[in-house]
Amino acid sequence: MNVTPFLTLVIVFSLLELLILGGVLFFYLRLRRSETLLNTLQGNQESLLARIEMNARLEREIVATFAQRQAELRSLDEKLEERAQELRRLLEQAEGICRSPQFLREIILNGRRKGLSSRQIARNAGLSVDEVELILAQNP
Repeated sequence: MNVTPFLTLVIVFSLLELLILGGVLFFYLRLRRSETLLNTLQGNQESLLARIEMNARLEREIVATFAQRQAELRSLDEKLEERAQELRRLLEQAEGICRSPQFLREIILNGRRKGLSSRQIARNAGLSVDEVELILAQNP
């Protein structure tokens, strides 16, 4: 009868449909796995972008703090330089006063009043013994 070729065709087409259905199911499962993997990658990418943004923000803060500290250091350096110039000027003025004849005379006379010898006065004043004795002879 003609039923066997028809039945054979139905069986062949059914097997073919089952193969196609299996292929579709296989690709569907792979698609789900790929979608899960893609979602995981997107989550990791978002996390990475958030960390990069946080690092960039921290870097901007560090740079701003560094710039502020550099400005403070420049200001302190200028103030320090002004102080150094003022101290140099005062030191030169003090050295000028220390070497003035009137000041040296006062040192020598005060040393004599304290009972120091001419040698001790000369050593304290940074003069020679002859200079000390000359000043003492002028001011009895």
